[in-house]
Amino acid sequence: MTHDVDIHPLVSPWGRFGLHSFFIDAPEPAIVDTGIASSPADGMVPALEELGRDIAEVRWILLTHGHIDHLGGAHALWELTGRRARIALHRTDAHLLRSRRAHVDQYVRVRQQYLNDPDGVAKQTRMAEEAISGELEPTVPLRGGETLSLGGDVSVSVHHLPGHTAGSVGYVVNGRNAVLVGDAVQIHGAANGFPGYEDPDSYRASLRHLHDEIRPRELYLGHPYRNADGVAYDVALDGAEARRALRESLDVEARIDDAVRRYLRPAPPETDSVYSPFAPVAEALGYTGDPTLEPSPFFTTLHGYRSKLDAVKTDRFD
Repeated sequence: MTHDVDIHPLVSPWGRFGLHSFFIDAPEPAIVDTGIASSPADGMVPALEELGRDIAEVRWILLTHGHIDHLGGAHALWELTGRRARIALHRTDAHLLRSRRAHVDQYVRVRQQYLNDPDGVAKQTRMAEEAISGELEPTVPLRGGETLSLGGDVSVSVHHLPGHTAGSVGYVVNGRNAVLVGDAVQIHGAANGFPGYEDPDSYRASLRHLHDEIRPRELYLGHPYRNADGVAYDVALDGAEARRALRESLDVEARIDDAVRRYLRPAPPETDSVYSPFAPVAEALGYTGDPTLEPSPFFTTLHGYRSKLDAVKTDRFD
C-alpha cells in the first residue's frame, strides 16, 4: 500500500497562468511535468530544498503531454539529475520533446489559419527556442497500460487520456488512487476561459474513463482551471471535488458540441469578427474572452470540431 506517499505541487510561473508540476516523494523520486526551461533551476531546486530534498535525487521525469509549458524544462531537469532520471512520455507526443520545430509546425497546421498575426511563426519560433531547454528522446516511450516502479512498494500506472493532445496520459499512484492528469481535465479552461483540446471525441472518452472507471480519490491538475463563474479550482482536488470537476468538464464539452452542431452546419461565412469563422458558436455559448491570446484554446478546440464535421461530410460524398 502507498497511502503515505507525499505529492507536493511545484509552481512554475509563466505568462498569464502558471503551470503546476508535482513532486512524488518516493524511494525513486519523480517529478510530473517540468514547466519551461527556467523552471527546474529557478523553481524546483529551491522548492525541493524546502522539503529537505535535492533535485539530483530525482529519478523519474513523468510528462503528461507534449506542450511547451509541460516539457520545456525536461532537458534542464534531466541535466540537474546528472542525466540519471528516466523520461517518460507517450509515443504520440514524443516528437514535441524531440524537436522544437514540431511546436511551430503545430501552430502552422491549426492556429495560424485563424489568427491574423503576420509575425505568428516568428513568435512561436522564439518561444520554442527560449522556453524549451533542449531536444531529447524519451527514455521510456509510453503506450498506456504500463506500471512504472518508483522504488520500494511505490508504483504508478499509466492511463492514455487523449484529447487535449493525442499523447496525453494520466499517472495513477497505486494504492491511493491519486491521479495526475496534466491538462486532460479542462473544466472551463484556464486564463482564456475556454477549454482547450485537439480531439473532442477522444477528450470526451477520456473524461468518461476518469469519471466512470478510474474514479480518482485525488485529482491533480496542471493549471488552476476555472468554474462557470471564473473562479479557479485548486490544482489538488479530493474525491468529491474531483468528481465535480469531471462532471463539469463533461457538461462544458456537451454544450460546446451542441453549439457546434447547431451553428456550424452549414459552415458559417467568414466575417470580420475576432471569433470568425466560429462567431455563432461563441455567441451561443456566451463566450466573450479574447480568442487571440495564445495558446488560443478557442481556435484549437473548435478546429477539432470543425475537422470532425468536415470528415463526416467527406464520408457522405465518398
